[in-house]
Parts: sequence; structure tokens; C-alpha cells
Amino acid sequence: MVLLLSVIIALLVAIIGWLFVSKKKRNQSILEIANKISDILDQDTAEKVLMPTGDDAVRRLLTQINRLLDNKQKVFADYARTKDSQKKMISNMSHDLKTPLTVILGYTEKLNRKNTLTAQDEELVIQRLNEKVNSLIALLNQFFDLVKIESEDYDIPLSKISLSEVCRNSVLEFYDLLVSRNLRVEIDIPELPFYFLGNKDALHRILSNLISNSIRYGSDGGVFGLTVREEGEYVAVDVWDRGKGIAEVHQERVFERLYTLDDARNPQFQGSGLGLSISKRLTEEMNGWISLSSSEADKKTIFTCKFKQLTY
Repeated sequence: MVLLLSVIIALLVAIIGWLFVSKKKRNQSILEIANKISDILDQDTAEKVLMPTGDDAVRRLLTQINRLLDNKQKVFADYARTKDSQKKMISNMSHDLKTPLTVILGYTEKLNRKNTLTAQDEELVIQRLNEKVNSLIALLNQFFDLVKIESEDYDIPLSKISLSEVCRNSVLEFYDLLVSRNLRVEIDIPELPFYFLGNKDALHRILSNLISNSIRYGSDGGVFGLTVREEGEYVAVDVWDRGKGIAEVHQERVFERLYTLDDARNPQFQGSGLGLSISKRLTEEMNGWISLSSSEADKKTIFTCKFKQLTY
């Protein structure tokens, strides 16, 4: 009996000793983890907390801590990109507002000097002033539209619509302008209607932006094209031209807010840098994709919108 009691006591002592050592090792591990996290936060590094351990609970804790640190780095990177984007947006917006406002100020100063203007000159100044004010209002409306579209509570009603029908109507609206620019029009829209879950007004605005951009920047190629096609389980529309194309360095950024090519700063083009951003967001609202799939000088610049096709 005494021997059995001694064995039990020895086992209890061993267990207590093991628990004490385990607790001490775990506490030491947790302290090392805390110190390492503190160093990472203080130095703002992208390091991970790495520590060899046989403790399953500590391993799970390290896994979750490293996931949290990964998320922290992603949040910081997103914040940095957003901050940089906002700086560029403000810079571009100030440029796009300053230019027409300066011109408007010049026209108003001319009108204040009535004695130096003939009736014909005064009428011409008023006409140009009106045009500049309207273009400025259009720019501000586009900017506010983009802000509204990017808001979290923005939603557009979706229903079954025909891509072919909206494409035909959009091209018809621009047909006179296309002809006046002496552009050869190449349209390939199958008689078979292709349906998807979308919004007619949103799709019309997207196509209007793409067609007007093609006319504005691609007229020197002498041809405008629009193609509706199937692509597996998707339906796509290509808007293309054979203008001078878009340099590769710009291709990934054309959908950024207020990002414009150098030529878009030329008064001849009057680009705002908002049309493609609005088109991208509207396409995404309809669960689609928009991309610049090809752009080679004197060959083809193709903007493609793709949507999941409805077969019922």
C-alpha cells in the first residue's frame, strides 16, 4: 500500500513538474512572440513571426498572427495606392478645372472691354464662353457621376437585355458623326440576339463612351468597327479602330480615374479621363469585365466588354 502511494505521489510530482515546465516554455514562447510582434510594429516591417515549437496551440496562434500581419500589409499597401491615386486625381482634376476656368476668365475680361469689341466679336466670345461653361459642367457631372457609382450604396436594376439591340441603337446614334468624319464603318452584329443580365441605360453609356473615344482618338485610322460575338459561356462586344493606338506603358492605367494620355491634354481632343473609369465601374455593376485587349498603331485598338450570357 505504501509502495503504491509512493508511486502515485511520484507520478503526481512528475505531472506537476511537466506541467510547470510546459507552462514555463509556453509563457516564454508567448513572451517571445509578443516581443517579435512589438518589433515588427515598431519598425513597420513585412516580417513574419517564425518560431519552432511543438506546442500545437502556439503553432495555431502563430498561423493566425501571421495571417493578421499579412492582412495588415495588404491594408497598408491598399492605403498607399489609394493615397497616391487621390493625389494624382486631385492634381489632374485641378488641371482639368484650371484650364477651362482660365479660358472662361479670359472671355469674361474681353466682355468687360465692350468698347474694344465689335458686335460680331462679342457674339463670338459669348458663344465660346457658353461652350466652355457647358464643357466644364459636363466634366463636373462626370466626376459626380463617378463618385456616385463608386459609393457603396449605388445599385442599378438588372434585367434580361439584348446586347445586340443596344449595340445597334448605340451605333445608329453615332452614325451621322462617323460619316461626317469620313470613317468606314464595319459592324458585325449577328441577327441572333445575345442576352445577358444587365441594364440598358448603363450599357448604352458604356458603348457611348467607347464609341466617342474611338472617334476622338482613332479617326486618323479611317475605320471604326463594332463586333458582337460569343465567347464560350460569355457574350462580348468589341469596339475597335485603326488609329495610332495606345502605348503599352498606358494600357494598364487607361481605366484609372482622371488618367489621360498626353494627347488627351491637347484641346483638340478635350479628354476628361473619366469616361473609361465610369465605363469600368458600370460594367462591373453588371458583373462583367472591360479590357483593352489589343492596341497596336495602325492595326487595331480594341476595347472589349464581356458578360455572362443568358440562355433562357
